[in-house]
Amino acid sequence: MVNEAGAGLGVEDVVVRYRVTGNDQRYTTPSKRPVVTWVPPKRPAPGEVRTVTAVDGVSLHVAPGEVVALLGASGSGKSSLLRAIAGLEPLAEGRITWDGRDLAGTPTHKRNFGMMFQEPALFPSLTVGKNVAYGLHKLPRGRRPEVVDRFLELVGLPGYQDRKVTELSGGQAQRVALARALAPAPRLLLLDEPLSALDRGLREHLVEVLGEVLRRTGTTAVHVTHDQDEAFALADRVAILADGQLLQLDTPDALWRRPASADVATFLGYSTFLTQVDADALGLGELAARHVVALGPESLSVDPNGLQVAVREQRGRRGYVSVTVLLPSGQKAELRLPEKIGSATVGVRTDADAVAVIG
Repeated sequence: MVNEAGAGLGVEDVVVRYRVTGNDQRYTTPSKRPVVTWVPPKRPAPGEVRTVTAVDGVSLHVAPGEVVALLGASGSGKSSLLRAIAGLEPLAEGRITWDGRDLAGTPTHKRNFGMMFQEPALFPSLTVGKNVAYGLHKLPRGRRPEVVDRFLELVGLPGYQDRKVTELSGGQAQRVALARALAPAPRLLLLDEPLSALDRGLREHLVEVLGEVLRRTGTTAVHVTHDQDEAFALADRVAILADGQLLQLDTPDALWRRPASADVATFLGYSTFLTQVDADALGLGELAARHVVALGPESLSVDPNGLQVAVREQRGRRGYVSVTVLLPSGQKAELRLPEKIGSATVGVRTDADAVAVIG
């Protein structure tokens, strides 16, 4: 999707900085899934003040009707960037635009951006219907019930208008929060890990619901998440951030097949970078001579006539068995199978369409 004539959201060379004191513990814990080796920053002495750069020169555009996911480990700057877009964080440098117009000086409540957070933040004293209608103050009272009914049906909760929010499950509460965020027809919806507190099964289901609702309403959205499956399933394009910098912005398929760097490939789960010896043995020697080639967990498949490799370890996972094999050079690679292998060796193969070509 191409952004024409500056239409939609523009993020241009944005920098966000925080002043941190010696008593502030932010930015002193490692990322859960670091892209590069984490080195603990020097902790300031009590009373000492230092500046931390949370977002470092990020530029991207989101076209009308497009969903872009900001994907990264904890501390990568994705939530700080989202808050800057919302107007909740001041910019040290750069600018945020909408349809080419600079939003500097435009307060959060006048940007017409909707927001949805990890916690539903519903009003417990109000019914479900009144929660959804909360942002419809500009709409005539007579039309509000119609809009509430429409959006509750859209999120799969028809007939819940008079239900108490204290009677809702976690998934139902997030659906109500989504309906409330969309009912005023915001020109941009900002989602800050709204599904991360839910159990995996419910989260996977609500990802489908959220994606369908955003597309049916044509909503432009920026979605923050640390979950790769969620980002790839929901977004038209995915922006990978690390240490406050944008490493790559592309479609899910392009990211998976053509990571811009080894850091991006590693973050996405490519754990084996082929030596020329291994590439030759797997029939990818010509490709590896021109590019860096990486194997992911599903790059290898079983072929009795393929390259015979030693089985080193087998572990049961959710729905598959992770088999660690040893390539000719001695480096390890992963093979995913429905059941364990009963022998010390296995034949494997791969092809150019099943690997990542770096750069």
